[in-house]
Amino acid sequence: MLQIEKLHVNVEGKEIVKGLSLGVKEGETAAIMGPNGSGKSTLSQAIMGHPGYEITKGRVILDGKDITEMEPNERSIAGLFLSFQYPLDIPGVSVNNFLRTALNARRKSPIPLPEFKKLIKKQMETLKIDPLFLQRYVNDGFSGGEKKRMEILQLLTLDPTTAILDETDSGLDIDALKIVAKGINTFKTEKKSVLLITHYQRILSYIIPDTIHVMVDGRIVKSGGKELAEHLEEHGYEWAR
Repeated sequence: MLQIEKLHVNVEGKEIVKGLSLGVKEGETAAIMGPNGSGKSTLSQAIMGHPGYEITKGRVILDGKDITEMEPNERSIAGLFLSFQYPLDIPGVSVNNFLRTALNARRKSPIPLPEFKKLIKKQMETLKIDPLFLQRYVNDGFSGGEKKRMEILQLLTLDPTTAILDETDSGLDIDALKIVAKGINTFKTEKKSVLLITHYQRILSYIIPDTIHVMVDGRIVKSGGKELAEHLEEHGYEWAR
């Protein structure tokens, strides 16, 4: 579903991702773990097409199609989704208008209002989000946990084929973590792929990965199963280095 081929990424003239190759199969949940500064967030931003992250070599393939030169909105329409590590506030834009506009941009025809309301109600119940949040501005005045739940609400609403989740667990207490994990598990099917980026093993107790990749200094240095996360928890990232 998602294939990264020998990717090199520069940020402000400095190479951060250094020839990384990675594949995520249809229906697979893959996790990338690594220390601060290893290039995990840079990788996610480059895959999504952020203009501040320059791909100098390599390719990004989504569902058999080369998306390396696509604009971010084109990648989204192609089925790619990115959940931000630090979600932005958008004052003046209500959650309701934001979600409906984003969803319609991915459809051939606008979603009827009754159908949209039914869809959003179901997703908000899953994530235990108060319906009043629909009238609030996106992330404006939200707590860290509320912002992360809003990211997963976008995921469930847009229903992409491949989701990249960049440290969705950061800043969450245990109750919020369980709710966010439930939302992600609701998204997962045999046809959907997830690339989960995290520092810690704790979210992997609720979202079971098929594969774990360890990233250090812009490269994948080790891959394995869930036992790899447990090994990292015990020995730390110095072992990987």
